[in-house]
Amino acid sequence: MTATDSARSSKHTPTAASARPDGMLPQRQINLIFVGLLISMLLASLDQMIFSTALPTIVGELDGVNHMLWVTTAYIVAVTVMMPIYGKLGDLIGRKVLMVAAILLFMAGSIIGGLAPDMTWLITGRAVQGLGGGGLMILAQAVIADIVPPKDRGKYMGPMGAVFGLCAVLGPILGGWFTEGIGWRWAFWINIPLGVLALAAIAIFLKLPKRDFSRPKLDIAGIVFMAIAVTSLVLFTSWGGGEYEWNSPVILSLIASTIVASVIFVFVESRAQEPIIPLHLFKDRNFNLTTIAGLIISIAMFGAIGYLPTYLQMVHNLDATASGFLLLPMVGGLLVTSILSGQLASRTSHYKWMPIVSMVVTAFAMFLMSGISPETTMLTIGIYVGIFGLGLGLGMQILVLIVQNSFPVSQVGTATASNNFFREIGATLGAAIVGSIFVSRLTTLLAERIPVLPDASGGSANTVDANALTPAVVRDLPDVLRDPIISSYNDAMVPIFSYMLPLLGIAFLLLLFVVEKPLETTLTYGEDVDSPVAASAAHAVVTGAAAVSGESALVGGDHKSQPASAGARGQDGVGRESRNE
Repeated sequence: MTATDSARSSKHTPTAASARPDGMLPQRQINLIFVGLLISMLLASLDQMIFSTALPTIVGELDGVNHMLWVTTAYIVAVTVMMPIYGKLGDLIGRKVLMVAAILLFMAGSIIGGLAPDMTWLITGRAVQGLGGGGLMILAQAVIADIVPPKDRGKYMGPMGAVFGLCAVLGPILGGWFTEGIGWRWAFWINIPLGVLALAAIAIFLKLPKRDFSRPKLDIAGIVFMAIAVTSLVLFTSWGGGEYEWNSPVILSLIASTIVASVIFVFVESRAQEPIIPLHLFKDRNFNLTTIAGLIISIAMFGAIGYLPTYLQMVHNLDATASGFLLLPMVGGLLVTSILSGQLASRTSHYKWMPIVSMVVTAFAMFLMSGISPETTMLTIGIYVGIFGLGLGLGMQILVLIVQNSFPVSQVGTATASNNFFREIGATLGAAIVGSIFVSRLTTLLAERIPVLPDASGGSANTVDANALTPAVVRDLPDVLRDPIISSYNDAMVPIFSYMLPLLGIAFLLLLFVVEKPLETTLTYGEDVDSPVAASAAHAVVTGAAAVSGESALVGGDHKSQPASAGARGQDGVGRESRNE
């Protein structure tokens, strides 16, 4: 075939990739898809936090105080279990249909919860929401990897990280506002119009590349044992020290179940044909280092902000809404550095320094917060919280970018889901560990410091029920009782910030060993170049493309190769791409 014939043939090939020389969709279409992805992440992230302030009213109206914990636990378990499943299925059968299914599931759960006449239906609705929510968070990040090359991906990952941080603070504020105003059921109903917008953007504008998907072989045994391990972990970290003593038979059984199920899960994954969390991921240095660092960041983030509003209400006499608003500086800092870090990564291709500096800034903020007291002004606390947000935003999404850049697009969903799976575990552990330490220290300090006052008969009695303390109750107590309570809350919470410093130090040291791999500038839908056939084909493509252009080519041995042109990839079948219309 002559060059003219080849050009003519290429000209009439009906692929969307021909619209852009790098195979990308038009920028306007990417932007519309991105809006839908942001809304999807907003839905899932917001629902992790929005019920925290509404829960007392909800369980009171539905007469289910004894089932309160399950409203949150059902959602967290479902989200955590579904993350790796969506990630793997997205790689096996494509992400668009799964994204639509996840949105529809989430909306269905919202309808069930919004109409719930009792606690059973409310918990069911939350569980169904979680079944969809796990996919919304993972697939949104994986879809970006399908339509944007690593070189430009940072610009999109930054705002996604900012949405996550925003929801951590906005959720409790919205939950309180709905409960005090139009009613707590609107915490469910608000998801319907947002879900419709996300669904429209994904269904209409998302055109993903066709790949030769094989019939999926689901890792049923892996899913079962992962679900048992995750459920047991969430339950014993949620119930331990509260519902049950840490040494109770229930908690010890759940701990044993977590360990045994985890060991069996690893054994099953080592033999599964299509494992949910492939063990070969852990052969990649960057995956291991960033996953551990991400887990530590989640422990620090959720450990710090989980009980900070309670501290502010009890020690600094703020109402629930004001304590929530005081976390807004964290959102502001996170928003600024998330977007800025993404832009810098895309423009300079140098990104390793960002998560390293992130650990330093976050640790500095923790150090400052470990020195606050009842006399510390709200302005000072706001500044400390803002610095904390700056540190979080600088590294959170860059860690995801590093993971995605370490694997081909055919595995990026599984890799992203596995990384986020361990982050979710970190968030659960962070909230549980900090909660346990805080409550244990607080109980001890209150028992030691609350004075025993004389009663009306001339005897002595403790006139304060430590289990019934609320901000309003503490505010009305005489100084002789209020001051020791305030000091107890302060001394129980503040030292916990310093406990996080060694963990952040470990993350800092680990991230020093991350390998800064070049960010690819084109989209390649091929196999992992670790396989001999794919590596040979990739080498031939790159070498051939370099010979045509008169440039030398260098093929690396770290999962990635220098990208060939769309035309060159199409000729030998490596990375052939077209768009689903």
